[in-house]
Amino acid sequence: MADGADVSPSAIIGDGSSIWHLAQIREDASLGINCVVGRGAYIGTGVVLGDNCKVQNYALVYEPARLADGVFIGPAVVLTNDTYPRAINPDGSLKSAHDWDPVGVTVERGASIGARATCVAPVTVGAWATVAAGAVVVKDVPAFALVAGVPARRIGWVGTAGIPLREMEPGEWECPTTGERYVEIDGILRKAEQ
Repeated sequence: MADGADVSPSAIIGDGSSIWHLAQIREDASLGINCVVGRGAYIGTGVVLGDNCKVQNYALVYEPARLADGVFIGPAVVLTNDTYPRAINPDGSLKSAHDWDPVGVTVERGASIGARATCVAPVTVGAWATVAAGAVVVKDVPAFALVAGVPARRIGWVGTAGIPLREMEPGEWECPTTGERYVEIDGILRKAEQ
């Protein structure tokens, strides 16, 4: 842990994990083994990171986010937790922690979220999906999807290597790097049976 990192004594930090300068890990957050939390990143109260996750510099991961194993969160990404944010209640009083119900972002195994993207909770980013830099995710992202834009829309498919897939014939896709093959049925992509 770097000098200047602010880690709550009630946070659970897995073996081999690194937390860099100015990062803040809040109460009851849980990081798996071999995680990297970059400079100035924020991990909210009770947030859960699986093993081998990377949260890059100045990313904001608000509770109750859940990140599975191998998730990449790019620089300055924001995972929100309030669908209808307000500073005050309708009567003008300042909102407190008891005046709203936090909702989270779920990021499944191996997914990547590019720099400065925002995920507006509640949404799920499917396994191995890629959210392009600067995208704004407002609905669930299917596994293996490549999404971009504001709001984010699927523009292609990616494999486990993160490389855009090539369509070999209608509904059949291949990774140009690994040779892995995939089948698309009704807008859902799955690895082909070998």
